[in-house]
Amino acid sequence: MIEKKLISVVIPAYNEAENIPIIARALEDTFATLPDYGLEIIFVADGCTDNSITVIENLSQHSEHIFFLEFSRNFGHQLAVKAGMDYSRGDAVICMDGDMQHPPSLIPELIRKWEEGYEVVYTIRKEDKRLPFKKRFTSRIFYKVLNKLSSVQLEAGAADYRLLDRSVVDVMKQFHENEPFLRGLVKWVGYRQFAISYNPAERHSGQSKYSLKKMLRFALQGVTSFSTKPLYMVVYLGFLFSGLSVLYLPYVVYAFLSGHEVSGWASLIMTIVFFGGLQLIMLGIIGIYIGKMFTQVKVRPNYIVRSTNINTPKKP
Repeated sequence: MIEKKLISVVIPAYNEAENIPIIARALEDTFATLPDYGLEIIFVADGCTDNSITVIENLSQHSEHIFFLEFSRNFGHQLAVKAGMDYSRGDAVICMDGDMQHPPSLIPELIRKWEEGYEVVYTIRKEDKRLPFKKRFTSRIFYKVLNKLSSVQLEAGAADYRLLDRSVVDVMKQFHENEPFLRGLVKWVGYRQFAISYNPAERHSGQSKYSLKKMLRFALQGVTSFSTKPLYMVVYLGFLFSGLSVLYLPYVVYAFLSGHEVSGWASLIMTIVFFGGLQLIMLGIIGIYIGKMFTQVKVRPNYIVRSTNINTPKKP
């Protein structure tokens, strides 16, 4: 008898109590059509303030497929996914959100491409015309800026819905970054990769946890995790404006020798404010890199698991 290949599905959950039973049922229905594969669902309760963990525990008591990790507090979406991979036991790991916008019906296609020899099968979300223009516009800008400033290139719409072979997961487990940017890391590790486009489904219930502020922070996190280009830009700007200031010198000398007063206090104040703001931006960019190093060298655990029903210890 041929042993089934185990597929681990990692789902980060932050206040998704209403969505959790729906996604669990959809996954079990999907794998019922895949008799050659076993299923392991790992919900990662990321510091939930609702009854998500209670819902997950109840489901796990009635299903041999459902497991959970409960964080001691909210550590963020990316670390929740990373924790799920750290504790997973499958021959392949599928990462997806629990709001049903990542359709479980796509899983057979992910597995098929994996069986063809691709170690990474990732998805690209097609533009959803139902979303507000502001949301779609900022998403396009996000990828353009990221690709311009970062050393890794991501397709517009690249999602956190992906399948990773066990060999890739074992490599990912060796990373101990306190602010992992998984989309970039998956690209960075290489291996044979294949992209599948999909139409996002509607969110079953609740609201997106990604505000504009979080998206901006996510973009900065991605850029500073994979590139030092912003630091070089700071240096280039410094040289540029230093050169421009030299061009102003002949006018100052002429005004002094001719006895004309240098007028234009308003423009002078505007210039000072502009360059003051520019300097703060430069210092902020440098500060982000220093802050990341400051946090990383402390070697604190990236997340803390308060409770779990996974008996197999995490592999180093």
